[in-house]
Amino acid sequence: MNRPLPAPADAPPLRYWFAGFRLEADGTLLRGETALDLPTEEEAVLRLLLMRAGEIVSPIELKRAVWGEEHASGEVVARCVASLRERLQPADCIEGVYKRGYRICAAIQTDDVREAGAIPRLAILPFGGGYGVPEYLGSAIAEAAMEQLSAAEYKVASVVARESVFTLAGRGKTPHEIGKALEADLVLGGELHATPERLRLRAEMIRVADGAELWIEDVMVERGRIIELERELVNRVSSRIRCGSLSIAAVAAAGATHEASPQHGEAHELYLRAHHEWQTLERHRMQDAMGRLQRAIDLDPSFIAARADLAHLCVSQAFYGFMSPAAAASVVRRAAGQVPEPNGNAETLLPAMGWIRFHVDRNLRAALDAFARSSHLPHDHLPHGRGITRVRTMFLLSRHRFDEALGLLREAIQADPYSPWLQAWLAWALHLAGEAEASVDQIRKAISQFTEHDGAHLYGAMILAYNGEAARAVELARALASRSAHFDLATSAHAYALACAGRKEEARTLLERLQWLSRERFVMNTFDAATYVAMDEDEAALEELRIANENRCPWFFQMLADPRLQPLRGRPEFERMRSSLRAMESDAERGEEPGWAAARAG
Repeated sequence: MNRPLPAPADAPPLRYWFAGFRLEADGTLLRGETALDLPTEEEAVLRLLLMRAGEIVSPIELKRAVWGEEHASGEVVARCVASLRERLQPADCIEGVYKRGYRICAAIQTDDVREAGAIPRLAILPFGGGYGVPEYLGSAIAEAAMEQLSAAEYKVASVVARESVFTLAGRGKTPHEIGKALEADLVLGGELHATPERLRLRAEMIRVADGAELWIEDVMVERGRIIELERELVNRVSSRIRCGSLSIAAVAAAGATHEASPQHGEAHELYLRAHHEWQTLERHRMQDAMGRLQRAIDLDPSFIAARADLAHLCVSQAFYGFMSPAAAASVVRRAAGQVPEPNGNAETLLPAMGWIRFHVDRNLRAALDAFARSSHLPHDHLPHGRGITRVRTMFLLSRHRFDEALGLLREAIQADPYSPWLQAWLAWALHLAGEAEASVDQIRKAISQFTEHDGAHLYGAMILAYNGEAARAVELARALASRSAHFDLATSAHAYALACAGRKEEARTLLERLQWLSRERFVMNTFDAATYVAMDEDEAALEELRIANENRCPWFFQMLADPRLQPLRGRPEFERMRSSLRAMESDAERGEEPGWAAARAG
């Protein structure tokens, strides 16, 4: 709708950079600095496709623009495009769309955009869904658009972090309000509608400065062709976004050049649904998501995003006690070990592998290598940004690198200010660092901002109970345990709050319930050590830490720095546990095999 027209005849031609090529204003085509022979008709076809970046140009439009309608047949157009494609090899950057025409499917940059510099900040809202639209689809398509626009070689926009956008949208804020809160320049929203045969997305772009609606686009595809819907949305957004002077800047996501096979289409839909389900942090839905991701990988072994999602899902389940660390590590190793080579996208698996190498293998040297090789991935790297930041933060906290962890979290919060998890993790990091007053202030802020959020209530119960607000902590923990009956950490936090409130028998009852559950399934016990300390049962607390160490619990090393366990300091067994971390650091510094320093000291 309302497609911008090509530049007028008297407008000076632009230069275009794309797929390693440069088309000069005078028609010279260069690969790097090497000039290529480009016939006049092919140059005209290429320039029109570049001018209409992201759009499908029909053979009729090409005939009229290049040859004149009466002088060319369809075969002439097809031969010209085929010759141009051959000339542009090995870049496969002209896509033929069946029965519709051709389009450029590479990232493009023009000289006016290079001179303009700054690009607009774009917030993409989860798309609303009408009757018959699966609940996950609106948010999944929005995330796919964020990911593809962020991954483009030449970016048309700086995409605002997903977590903050989705949080504000969940509160019922209008697109204009969300854009203002996040200091965005543009906001993309819209509605999905479904019929038995088709999906239709009506996308709307507004300008935040004045709330003006800039354009509306309708995208319609057959059901089951979600990849095509995502691709077309990105192409249209890329064509529409105007950097500074409102000229076309770039197009399309890398890797979206070929028609998806039916198997890949099915795998992609399984992936989208699983990605939505596991982020609910509901035990049964996370386990269902594991099955869907495994099926997606079976259908398409080259599907790296599904492998990375499976890895981060398993790490999340281990963090929150839904899966034993050993079982999680086994799945992550399989997901990472079967990646087809070469594949640069596999770097999204590295943070999860770093977690395994540290917590399960106790090999800090290998863990540091994995984190170093993925250090360039930003917090808002979609769709795994939150998982990457969590794993990095937990790794630093486990090594008692509190200043680095706090710096990482504060940097992430600058990019993602309305992320409830980031705000809650910051409070926990301050608690471990011994900054009691700051941790209390931060968790109060998180609770007030995100009144029903699990993370805010979990960390809030532990931090407030430790700092003399046991009654409030009991209230928070009880509410969390009530709405998340299968969240064992909520029960542990509830027991700790009760113990701090002097209600030891009630706390003991909850601990006994967890012990009974552990006979049937994996139960994370690490936080129970603090409850036993609060009840003056130090030996029981040490036993819980022994079990946590044997189970390779991801919270074990953090608990060794937890101020709640201060009464255990000086006890020989507790100090031996603390020395094991120092031994790992020594091994890594010396470049030796894990355990060598500890064995030598012994």
